[in-house]
Amino acid sequence: MNILIALIPALGWGSMPIITGKVGGSPVNQIFGIGAGASIIGLLAFAFTRPTVSLTAFALAILCGALWTIGQIGQFISFKRIGVANTVPLSTVFQLIGNSIIGMTMFGDWAGARSKVIGIAALIVFVIGALFTSVSDQKGQSITARDVIFLLCTTIGFWVYSSFPNIAIIKEQSGTGIFLPEMLGILLGALIYGFFTDRKAFTQRAQYLNILGGLAWGIAGFAYIFSAQANGNTSAFIWTQLNVVIATFGGIIILHEHKSKRELKYTILGILLIVAGSVATSFA
Repeated sequence: MNILIALIPALGWGSMPIITGKVGGSPVNQIFGIGAGASIIGLLAFAFTRPTVSLTAFALAILCGALWTIGQIGQFISFKRIGVANTVPLSTVFQLIGNSIIGMTMFGDWAGARSKVIGIAALIVFVIGALFTSVSDQKGQSITARDVIFLLCTTIGFWVYSSFPNIAIIKEQSGTGIFLPEMLGILLGALIYGFFTDRKAFTQRAQYLNILGGLAWGIAGFAYIFSAQANGNTSAFIWTQLNVVIATFGGIIILHEHKSKRELKYTILGILLIVAGSVATSFA
């Protein structure tokens, strides 16, 4: 049963890019759908669990959720530029490297020489894996330095979101308590982005069909809270890395993102290295 719970976040986070890619629409449509769908799950979760949360933590969680949208908007724009199959592995590597460095420098993770050696070796494996997934035989569709830098810069939003639970005032709260305000923050960030970039998007059909992707993302996020409780944070995190496999091959098979035999070979090898690297960090 615990393994089934652990698989839900991987399935939800891995299928979200496929759902939004299939529905289509602009990044404004897609980020609104994530915010609205996740907020629906957040409200239902809050109604059933009735957690307590301080006003300060509630406000901080909203801010954190709003900042998370920076990372997700960057992903959605990158989906359009370089495809889901290329974006997800790169984004995952940037998140893991950034989170690891923040954890080591700010929160005391990887204490001791042995842990640092294992952790840094895992980061090197991440980078090699990302380089393999970006191999392209088509000059006009190769991943440019501009694409990589853009994705890296927007990943800052994900770093903030991932570091948020380590803040002292948040550690005192339950995971279910801060879940709803985080989801509402995502919706707030999506509304602000849409208001200042494309107000016409709110009248488009894709704006609301993308809520399906948000429901998948929200269910995954809520399930992760229980997976961490049942399996431990390390094991729960490792299982989530399967989302890279689901999203990458979903992009190739379902969204028909073309890859030559050579590209596919390097993509498979790269994903294996990314997953192996993420598992290795748990031993650091």
